[in-house]
Amino acid sequence: MEIIVEKINEDEFLVRIQENGETTEHTIFVHEQDWQMLCDKMCSKELLIEKSFEFLLEREPKESILSEFDIMVITKYFPEYPDKIKKML
Repeated sequence: MEIIVEKINEDEFLVRIQENGETTEHTIFVHEQDWQMLCDKMCSKELLIEKSFEFLLEREPKESILSEFDIMVITKYFPEYPDKIKKML
């Protein structure tokens, strides 16, 4: 499986998940305050997104991931996300 993160602008990214010849696309928003809260800006937004998708893919198939969302929406489905992502970075 390959996770490709492409920056659209400062807060918006396109994520492609490729697996077995199939691709899903997701637009994700990472605002400054969320980037600060999740990783203290110690890594790029792209790395934060990549690791966040690894986190999601451990819990659900790529087809179940929303096509567009703000990164903090992950906490609504997985309250452990902020603690887990810090350990993954």
